[in-house]
Amino acid sequence: MPARGWLPVTVPGVPAGWRDLHDRFGSMPFADLFVDAIGYAEHGHPVSTATATAWARAVAGHAGLTGPEYAEFAQVYAPAGRAPRPGERWGNPGAARTLRLIAESRAEEFYRGRIAAALAEHAARTGGLLTVDDLAAHASSWVEPVSVRYRGHEVWELPPNGQGLAALLALGILDGFEPGAAAQWVHRQIEAVKLGFADAHAHVADPDRMPVPTAALLAPGYLAARRAGINEEAADPVAGEPERGGTVYLCTADAGGMMVSLIQSTYLSFGSHVVLPGYGFALQNRGLGFRLDAAHPNVVGPAKRPFHTIIPGFLTRDGTPVGPFGVMGGHMQPQGHVQLISATLDAGLDPQAALDAPRWYWHAGRSVLVEEQMATGPGGPDLVADLRTRGHEIAVAPEPTVFGYGQAIWRRADGGYVAGSESRVDGGIGGF
Repeated sequence: MPARGWLPVTVPGVPAGWRDLHDRFGSMPFADLFVDAIGYAEHGHPVSTATATAWARAVAGHAGLTGPEYAEFAQVYAPAGRAPRPGERWGNPGAARTLRLIAESRAEEFYRGRIAAALAEHAARTGGLLTVDDLAAHASSWVEPVSVRYRGHEVWELPPNGQGLAALLALGILDGFEPGAAAQWVHRQIEAVKLGFADAHAHVADPDRMPVPTAALLAPGYLAARRAGINEEAADPVAGEPERGGTVYLCTADAGGMMVSLIQSTYLSFGSHVVLPGYGFALQNRGLGFRLDAAHPNVVGPAKRPFHTIIPGFLTRDGTPVGPFGVMGGHMQPQGHVQLISATLDAGLDPQAALDAPRWYWHAGRSVLVEEQMATGPGGPDLVADLRTRGHEIAVAPEPTVFGYGQAIWRRADGGYVAGSESRVDGGIGGF
């Protein structure tokens, strides 16, 4: 699938998601939720350092895109011919208009009103496939989360079409091992993540078109069989055969015990780079998650949901909520979930320490990136040397963005909360 332009654009679900979450769980008036965002869009805000760095990369990548569908991008996101620099004030009046219309209409303007009409007209004029009927037909889906047991807890993820199964498969495999020496444990985590991804990439698709049931992938017997395939040497991952039948994460909790794990994304730095003139937002390119292989369950097709990378997580113990967690970063997300949960439940770290712990990242084959502090910190050289003897091709990442960005909130037994926010990027913990 192409990464940019109209072809990877699917019907946006976020505005309807905001409304439907509010209908079920909200307490404030819906329009009040938008006041601050509209203010920042209308009057501007200083751009933070990490955001400015990523923004500059996206603008540089946009330079090679030509065609009428890309014309508005620079007007909105590079009005001075470049990305905003750290500390510069940037505003987006078009986004303020869009947010105001969503707030006043409870998202109806986005799916059946002025925004929908403008989107369909822009698509027709610039080569897109999105229509007013597509937008009007959209509906949110309420789903039952899926889980595996890990160290006496339940780790919860959203079911397919997301990649949360990759994290659950890896944790379900690892739960049958006891943490051992540092290098052996990291090796087993990497191998379990490889197997989780192999199965997710082979089997996960729109749940209505997925031939392998989720329960089969998480069945104890299947997890045991996958676990048995891990030895002391690095391997190239192969999918198993079970029985058939640009992202933002936030978490929050209140005094009444309500906890929320929420993630949304335009994907890959401004998504499709298609911007609706006058409305100030870029359309996502989540259709990039489709396959073009007609024999694959995730092949692109009408009225289908593609493989999604975005996965909010939640932890419970014997059914009692512990708290929400998440790690942004595309392919890194399941790996970040595995490492965060292991640091919490195996090493006993609090959320901030668990998030600060050095991370590794696997993408394909036997190549593994590690953070500099993992390679050079106490015991690091020996750990890296041990992993290399096992066949892992270890390299130190030149910068930290590949390792994702996370947050977590754990509820204490006394009813209070302890929280952590990613130290590798802009972010923070707030209380009210």
